Amino acid sequence: MLTKKQYDLLVFIHDRIHREGISPSFDEMKDALSLRSKSGIHRLISALEDRGFIRRLPNRARAIDILRMPENFGDRSGERPGERRRGFVPSVIEGSAPPPPHARALPIETTTFDIPVMGRIAAGTPIEAIQHTSHHVGVPTAMLGRGGEHYALEVKGDSMINAGIHDGDIVVIRRQVDAENGDIIVALVEDQEATLKRLRKRGASIALEAANPAYETRVYGADQVKIQGRMVGLIRTC
Repeated sequence: MLTKKQYDLLVFIHDRIHREGISPSFDEMKDALSLRSKSGIHRLISALEDRGFIRRLPNRARAIDILRMPENFGDRSGERPGERRRGFVPSVIEGSAPPPPHARALPIETTTFDIPVMGRIAAGTPIEAIQHTSHHVGVPTAMLGRGGEHYALEVKGDSMINAGIHDGDIVVIRRQVDAENGDIIVALVEDQEATLKRLRKRGASIALEAANPAYETRVYGADQVKIQGRMVGLIRTC
């Protein structure tokens, strides 16, 4: 039997993983449960782990596996409007693409679909815009969710490291021209530079938010930023 706080935290982690493929930060957990400090989150996480609902992965930031959900999880009629999130299957694949050279393919027991790798994307200061196809990468069809056009980009930089996105990873992007607050997007800035950041809409402005305190949030006019797609998966290549 879980306490209400334990249950609420487990559901919040579950929904975030299904939405973005990574678990939320402790600060995000604290804010979601309206707690005053992260020490309460540490206690709740330990309790969930002790009860066999989650597993923390060592030596990896924000790495939590959901092992099981409570029997009453299917009944979520008590959720507040808008609280239930869009989701996709958690999708961090350890290896799969032959390039770059340091990558080592691991077997994936599922149907795969080849999508183009369009060059590099900056997780840091924006770099040049998306290039032409350099090669293709096999991606599990479950990662692609509801379909649509997809492409992949190799990450350069560490500004999204607290979102579990490392330098050298390959991100899988669903091509779309709009996204919701909190989505991790490919943003084309002033038709010249592409960057991978979290989207925050602020009235007539758009903020591109890093997931690393070493990088500042950059704010642009809505006409300066074009959304090129939303991140739906991650392939770890090393």
